[in-house]
Amino acid sequence: MDSHPSHSKDTNGKYRSEDQSVVSRMQKKYWKTKQVLIKVTGKKEDEHVVASDAELDAKLEVFHSIQASCIDLLKTIEKYQQRLNVMSEEENELGLLLKVRGEQDATKAGKMMEATGKILCSSAQQRVALCTPLSRLGQELATFSHRAVSDTLLTIDHMEQARIEYRGALLWMKDVSQELDPDTCKQMEKFRKVQTQVKNTKAQFDKLKMDVCQKVDLLGASRCNMLSHSLAIYQQYLEEKTVVSEAILLSVEHTNEQMAGMIELHVSILKHPLHIILTEMGDSGLGRTPNLFRICLCRRRQGNNDINSCQR
Repeated sequence: MDSHPSHSKDTNGKYRSEDQSVVSRMQKKYWKTKQVLIKVTGKKEDEHVVASDAELDAKLEVFHSIQASCIDLLKTIEKYQQRLNVMSEEENELGLLLKVRGEQDATKAGKMMEATGKILCSSAQQRVALCTPLSRLGQELATFSHRAVSDTLLTIDHMEQARIEYRGALLWMKDVSQELDPDTCKQMEKFRKVQTQVKNTKAQFDKLKMDVCQKVDLLGASRCNMLSHSLAIYQQYLEEKTVVSEAILLSVEHTNEQMAGMIELHVSILKHPLHIILTEMGDSGLGRTPNLFRICLCRRRQGNNDINSCQR
């Protein structure tokens, strides 16, 4: 007979404990949500609490700077490679065209075209070769961004959640302390419960805060080492190609000297109004002028700018 009251008492105690647990969880969520709203709306927070996280906020600014600079550098490298590929392709096509035409022309001008074509093809090859160290730099930077930066960002997200819970617990304790009556045992018990919550959230936040600061410092040092190594390889490659570029420059100067004795052509463009051109040329010139706005190539030594002297 005595077992029934004891069982009923245990059951009631269990239900009360569960009810208190549910209420406690609801209160935690309420104050956490309130802190989220304060952060989203930009409402002013306690200046002492904000000042205590000044070092952390400075580290976060460094992280965001590293993250943004990595993205910008990746985009710049990609555009640089695209421009190099397009420029080298155009340069190589022009060089091949001059070589082919130069081989077909037995005159001195043909030899000059062939020499110029070889120079352009060689320059295009050197330009394409720059893509190799650039590609390596881009791969290392992408790996750094996808792994190191992403891992640090994940830790920062966890830290921000812990900071919200900690500041929400501080709001909760501030609210309870305003209604605290030291002579009331129930209120003191509630205050100690909230105080315990503040201590737990602070311990979790401090741990993640330290992890974030250490990871950001390590991230900055890793980026410096990575860029120093990759850019040193790129610089060494440029220095090696400088010797080849100087040889190409000498070839260009030699070709330019050979072209100095050739006949110079003067380019003039017709810019007169249509009725003036028709008046000067007369009816006899209409049949041999299919394009009135054509480019006339006249020898400079003749010095003849008469419209009728421009050959079709």
